[in-house]
Amino acid sequence: MTNTAGAGNNATEPFLSDVKALRERARHQMEKGAVSRTYVGDVARTIEILQSVLATELVCVLRYTQHSIVAAGLASEGVKAEFAQHAKEEMDHVMAVAERIGQLGAAPNFDPKDLSSRAASEYATGANMVAMIRENLIAERIAVDHYRELIRFFGDNDPTTRVMIEAILTVEEEHASDMQDLLATHETGPAARKA
Repeated sequence: MTNTAGAGNNATEPFLSDVKALRERARHQMEKGAVSRTYVGDVARTIEILQSVLATELVCVLRYTQHSIVAAGLASEGVKAEFAQHAKEEMDHVMAVAERIGQLGAAPNFDPKDLSSRAASEYATGANMVAMIRENLIAERIAVDHYRELIRFFGDNDPTTRVMIEAILTVEEEHASDMQDLLATHETGPAARKA
């Protein structure tokens, strides 16, 4: 009972697996969780990459959180709120990535001792609010470029991870745009003149 509909140019290649065979494989390979024979990516490499993404997102949570607390100046309340919102959204990314690592059969690495060495972005505080905005914009630009590369890397080999990274990229692009807008607003404002 093999369906060859939509098999492309070679009608002898099955488009869909036999349902009975799928069921049998699923029963005999339960310990592999979401990683089945149709997963064509390199599981170990994917987990290694996702551990780095996890570290990057955790560093962003810490940086935005710190900035949301210490930013000061006449126009700081709106900026602090923006930083706090970004910290929350970065934490959502942390949870999504950690869950994906678990789905692939590994434990997410939350160990702080080597967090910065695993992260693509850096933890930088900034001497004033404008400097903080700049540091966040730099970090977002790093994340955007890095995640675009990862999307191409995962391609069709791991569509679930690719789609997750695409969703994270959408938010990181919004964050970069937000930081660019804040920078344009505050570079010439009172906070910048105090710097």
